[in-house]
Amino acid sequence: MSYTQSLFHVVFRTKDSQCNINFDNERILYHYIYSTSTNLGCHVYRIGGMPDHIHICVGLPSSLSIAQYVEAVKVSSSKRFSNSEEFPHFRGWSTGYAALSLSYEAVPNVIEYIKGQKTHHESIAFRHEYHKLIESAGININEEFFLKD
Repeated sequence: MSYTQSLFHVVFRTKDSQCNINFDNERILYHYIYSTSTNLGCHVYRIGGMPDHIHICVGLPSSLSIAQYVEAVKVSSSKRFSNSEEFPHFRGWSTGYAALSLSYEAVPNVIEYIKGQKTHHESIAFRHEYHKLIESAGININEEFFLKD
């Protein structure tokens, strides 16, 4: 018997960082991503975000890589919501993403962090948040390509 635990804090932004996920309909998008994730065998702990980006705290089955997961979620939701009635200005997602591995003990903190996005972004711009998250995971950022599609 094999035992695995693959937990991630995933962050990706809208194409060109456009603020086109409206608060009135964001739950529709989150529910769609939740359904897509569970159909892939994932356990979603929390989804949330802002008009220009989303955060997902997710556990993946051992048969699914993080790259496969993010691609499936982004492609599926882009097809469903681009120019939709719910999000008339949504044009899809940026090409990049951050997927930060988590210990099981860190999951409650990440859930609270995602829940607090609206308050958090009253004082910090996405660019700074994203930069800090990536660097705090020990990843070196190539500034030439940071937040460029």
